[in-house]
Amino acid sequence: MKKTYSRLFPCILAGALFCSGQAVGAEPSVLPTNINARSMSPKLLPDNRVEFAVKSPDANSIKLALGHDYDMVKDADGVWRVTTDPQVPGFHYYSLIIDGVNVADPASMSYFGCGRMSSAVDIPEEGCEWQEVKDVPHGSIRTVRYYSNRLKCWRVMNVYTPPSYDKDSARRYPVLYVCHGGGEDHTGWGAQGRTDIILDNLIGEGKAQEMIVVMPNGNIPVDGKVRMGYNREAMAPFADELVGSIVPFVDANFRTQASREGRALAGLSMGGGQAFYAGLPNTDLFSHVGVFSSGVFGGAIFPGEVPKKFDPEKEMPGLVSEKDRYNRDLNLFYVSVGTDDARYSAVCEAVETMRNAGLDVEFSIFPGGHEWQVWRKSLHDIAPRLFRGHK
Repeated sequence: MKKTYSRLFPCILAGALFCSGQAVGAEPSVLPTNINARSMSPKLLPDNRVEFAVKSPDANSIKLALGHDYDMVKDADGVWRVTTDPQVPGFHYYSLIIDGVNVADPASMSYFGCGRMSSAVDIPEEGCEWQEVKDVPHGSIRTVRYYSNRLKCWRVMNVYTPPSYDKDSARRYPVLYVCHGGGEDHTGWGAQGRTDIILDNLIGEGKAQEMIVVMPNGNIPVDGKVRMGYNREAMAPFADELVGSIVPFVDANFRTQASREGRALAGLSMGGGQAFYAGLPNTDLFSHVGVFSSGVFGGAIFPGEVPKKFDPEKEMPGLVSEKDRYNRDLNLFYVSVGTDDARYSAVCEAVETMRNAGLDVEFSIFPGGHEWQVWRKSLHDIAPRLFRGHK
C-alpha cells in the first residue's frame, strides 16, 4: 500500500496549485468541480458525465464510489480512468477505493462529510447562478474559538460577517444560527453550503438584510459519544450548548442585535432537528425557526431506521395546545424538503398536520434529494424572509 499512495502524492501538489492559485489580474471564479492540473480530473462533460483519472501504476484495482461503484481501467502509463453516468445537478461526495481501501481523492479538495473527509464534485444547475461568486460587496467567514461551559473545553465555530461589518463600527446586526447535518461539522455550511456567496449575492441585490451567520459544531458528545435520534433527549446537549455558551459568546464578541427579534435558528437534517428542539422552546431567544429536510417529522432515510409518526404536541408540548402563543412569538416558522428526499411524504404530512392544527408554517419544496443543493436553495429562500423590517 505504501507504493500505491506514494504514486498519488505528486498529484496533491498539482491539484493544490491549480485550485488555490489565481493569475494576476484574473477574476475569481468557482469551479464546478475540483480539477487537478496534471490530469484535468475530475472533468465535467457537457452532458453532466464526469471523467476521473488517477495515476497509480502500482495499484491492483481502483474503483470510483459516486452514487455507486465504477470500475476504473488502467492505461499503459499507469493512469486509471473512468467516465460516470450523467450526474444530476448538485453537490456529490465521492471517494476512491484503492485496493479495497476507501480514501478521499488526494488530488481534489476534501470536505468533512459522511463522518470523514470526502471528495466531491459540484454539478451546476441552470437558474442557480445565485450560488456563484458575483461582482457584489463580499463579507467574510472567520473561524473563532469559544469556551464550552458544558464540555469544559475550547471549541471552534465559523462566523460569516456581512460586507459592511468591518466598515461600520457602530452598526449592530441580526444573527442567523445555522446547524449542519449528521456526519458534518461547523465547516459544512461555509464549504459545501456556500453560505457566504449566497448571502453576499442576496445582500448585494437588496433581497436580504445584512446579517451575521453563525455556523457552530453541533456534535456535542455525552460521555464520549454523540447521541443520535430525532427526539428531545438526543438534541438536548446541543440546545444546552447553544443557549449556555454559543449565543452568549456571539453576543459578547460580535456587534449583534442581542434580542429575540434579532435572532434566527435554522438547520438541515440533524441540524433541522436541533433547530426544532432548541428553537421552539426558546422563543424568548429566537423569533425565527427553520427546519430543512429533517427526520423530526418522521420518515426514514438510513438502513434500519424505523419511521415514526409525527405528533406535534408529543414532540413539542404546547405546539398545538398553545398554538396562538407560537404564532404570536414566531415571526417565521419555516420548513423545506426536496422532492426526491426519502422523508418527503412524511414532511409534507407533518406540515399539513401542523397547519390543520392552526400553526402558521411557511413551507417550500425544491427538486432534489437529501443533499446540499436542496439546502442551499433553502438558505437562499429563507434568508430574505428573516428580520423583515428589523434594522
